[in-house]
Amino acid sequence: MRGMKLTHTLLATVCALGSYAAAAEPFMVAKNDATIKISRGSKPVLEYRFASVPFKPYVSKMWTPGGVQVLRDSPDDHKHHHALMFAIEAGKVEFWGERLVNGKQLSTSLDGPTTAAGGAQFAQRLDCVATNGTVILCEQRRIFLHDTQEGGVTLLSWRSRLATGPNREVVNLTGHHYFGLGARFLQVMDKVGEFINATGQPGETVRGDERLVAAKWCAYSAPADGKAVTIAMFDDPKNPRHPARMFTMGKPFAYLSATLNLWKEPMELKCGAELDLCYGVAVCDGKLAAADIEKLYQRWLELRSASK
Repeated sequence: MRGMKLTHTLLATVCALGSYAAAAEPFMVAKNDATIKISRGSKPVLEYRFASVPFKPYVSKMWTPGGVQVLRDSPDDHKHHHALMFAIEAGKVEFWGERLVNGKQLSTSLDGPTTAAGGAQFAQRLDCVATNGTVILCEQRRIFLHDTQEGGVTLLSWRSRLATGPNREVVNLTGHHYFGLGARFLQVMDKVGEFINATGQPGETVRGDERLVAAKWCAYSAPADGKAVTIAMFDDPKNPRHPARMFTMGKPFAYLSATLNLWKEPMELKCGAELDLCYGVAVCDGKLAAADIEKLYQRWLELRSASK
């Protein structure tokens, strides 16, 4: 028994050192005509599709440091679900679905990707355009991939700064209960995972097992590629209506999003004002307990402040 204990301890130590060595490698960035790719050495970390997308740019892939890719892009049941994406309804135009009546998030410029102190980053300017060509909203999007120098987690900040389109005095922001920064997970992660949140409460049932809970963070743990993984979403305390209403859905597929509760409380965005939203997304190896996710949330707050 004592030998077995030492073996387990040694194995844990070797794994920890291996994770740290991988994390200590610097980020490498690359861009082609449609995608941005960020890696650590030979290991992919993140992929972002900024062009050749019919309706909206999005993070198409995100890997744990252990090499597990957790996001699902445009599945047959919901073709408009694009991995990690931002969706909203503005001025009665929906920037979520991908039908002829829906608006589009069109790129006007792209800065980066570049490596920076503490990580890698890129920024994109978007016009949210209705079918008649009217610009409803203007978005400045910035994604920062944090170099945590810690094993076991891939961590990013997603910041969207929204303003009214030209010659629009006010824009009403609304949407369904799941609109916001949302993530669709791998098919093998459907129905078998567990959601936890900072409050420990189940929240409000909307329909089926769909729930909304006011929480500063929410996470989903499930097996993928034969390994346990955890994906957590963090709400910045400076966001309006903090804590976010976290939307969770486990059946028939797994989905997690941070929302502004616009389906019950629409918001007015006036000309000259700005809606500044910042969220964190952590993709982790292993099944994390609530206390571990809370520590990671606090760590994200430190890193987010340093990268702004």
